[in-house]
Amino acid sequence: MSDSTPPSAPPEPARLTRAGPASGWMRWLPGLLALRHYEIAWLRHDLVAGLVLTTVLVPVGIAYAVASGLPAISGLYATIFGLLAYALFGPSRVLVLGPDSSLVALILGVVLPLSGGDPQRALALAGMMAVVSGALCVVAGSARLGFVTELLSKPIRYGYMNGIALTVLVSQLPALFGFSVKGDGLLEKTLALIHAVSAGKTNWTALLLGSGTLAVIFWLKRSKRLPGVLIAVVGATVTVAALDLSTRAGVSVLGSLPQGLPALVFPLITSSDIVPVLLGGLAVALVSFADTSVLSRVYAARAGAFVDPNQEMVGLGMANLAAGIFQGFPISASTSRTPVAEAAGAKTQLAGIVGAIAVAGLLMVAPSLLRNLPTATLAAVVIASAIALIEVKDLRRIYRIQRWEFWLSMVCMAGVAVLGAIEGIGLAIVIAVIEFLWDGWRPHFAVLGRVDGVKGYHDITRYPHARIIPGLMLFRWDAPLFFANAELFREHVMGAVAASPTPVRWLVVSAEPVTSVDVTAADVLEELDETLHAAGIELCFAEMKDPVKDKLKRFGLFSTLGEQRFFATLGQAVSSYLKATQVPWVDWEDRQERSR
Repeated sequence: MSDSTPPSAPPEPARLTRAGPASGWMRWLPGLLALRHYEIAWLRHDLVAGLVLTTVLVPVGIAYAVASGLPAISGLYATIFGLLAYALFGPSRVLVLGPDSSLVALILGVVLPLSGGDPQRALALAGMMAVVSGALCVVAGSARLGFVTELLSKPIRYGYMNGIALTVLVSQLPALFGFSVKGDGLLEKTLALIHAVSAGKTNWTALLLGSGTLAVIFWLKRSKRLPGVLIAVVGATVTVAALDLSTRAGVSVLGSLPQGLPALVFPLITSSDIVPVLLGGLAVALVSFADTSVLSRVYAARAGAFVDPNQEMVGLGMANLAAGIFQGFPISASTSRTPVAEAAGAKTQLAGIVGAIAVAGLLMVAPSLLRNLPTATLAAVVIASAIALIEVKDLRRIYRIQRWEFWLSMVCMAGVAVLGAIEGIGLAIVIAVIEFLWDGWRPHFAVLGRVDGVKGYHDITRYPHARIIPGLMLFRWDAPLFFANAELFREHVMGAVAASPTPVRWLVVSAEPVTSVDVTAADVLEELDETLHAAGIELCFAEMKDPVKDKLKRFGLFSTLGEQRFFATLGQAVSSYLKATQVPWVDWEDRQERSR
């Protein structure tokens, strides 16, 4: 999550249908659905909330643009058109989209090495990243793939977000100290920063302004009435203007912004830029939707409403497409501006529309209003957001309860910090896939027995006094059967048969945890059946789900084994064996002792 944690303000009554599912073409335009059910009593609240929101949208949008290596004005363009597009296509009642600290390192990682210092080329690269990420989100949402970010576990998300936060923080420290440095990667920039400070390049006036901005932001962070960012930015701007610090002390300032609104321009890039922009757009899509979906669910739950994650992905995608073609850059949901809108009384996305119109009005009427805004203050705004991105408390909990997942998070963080933001996201995805496959590749398995006083059949290693029936082995496999674990399944089955204290006549697989079987695993099962049959052992299955049986029927294995070998429950399998053999239950521990 980016910027800060949403406040725990009392939720509004869940009267709106905006967050609920709609049918037909209205499903794709939830903004129009909200308009049809709009109540005039909400108008005053949305107007006030939109104007309050504007006081945060302007400085934050400019700060994130500059931090991303882009012209300051692009942050306002992205804010305006992102808000307007999301108001039409987004399903959330109150979510605010715009430039975000979680995307700064990703944008900078593409723009900085490819633009060569050309602001127009940088803008085209960032705009195309927004178009790519937006198109991916729209396609994925239309295909109902809104679950994809859930494949990244919480420790992995913490890892890459902490790495991004650290990268952004280090990249903004030179501006806070009043100078600039060159360097690729976190290590080079850190060394360059240390060298510049030791060489006496610090502009102490700029550092004082930036440090004061940070102090005000953190001091007023928990205040619901006082906008800390706005107060800090206005204070620094007035101070620079009143004392003429840009001339007297060499403090770098923003300068005047271009007047008016941008033209619709499709960003054009060269063929050599395609691969890095595509990779960057993919990384942006993953990070922005992960942030947006989590924040959307939080606010929907508090309002007692439902938000369709697929439509959320479409809304985010359309917002990014709009930002990209109107000279902006990638955007995401914001956990600093969304609470501002909610605390100010926003009822619908009309608050965001009012904010967008107000920002546009500023550009048309007073573009020079922030010309004395110091860049050290902008750096402080970004640094404050980067610090808020860092997750420590929950990682401590994870360290206590599951240490290997904590170190997994550290590896992801180091990957982002050392390899770069985009490469680090790729590493996080690879680790997530490996983590998923590992759980299925080396699953838990057990031989089961009957335990007095406990219903069902249980792992005999956990219940040494469990009772078994000589010649009957109940074997449970706690995972789907697929190509990566099929051979391991066979090995464990044969190992359990060999370790049995009595000759096995029936081997019953407790198949309830087996949610799928692929072709490779089906072939292994057929080979295993032949091996067991040659040893005088019948291979049977109990509690297998019907969809899994359907697969075995398509593979031809169901008919090969015979329907009589499939039992609805373990109890039925045990009863059938007892009926066939008349063998009584015995104590597992005693049988083990006798077999030694």
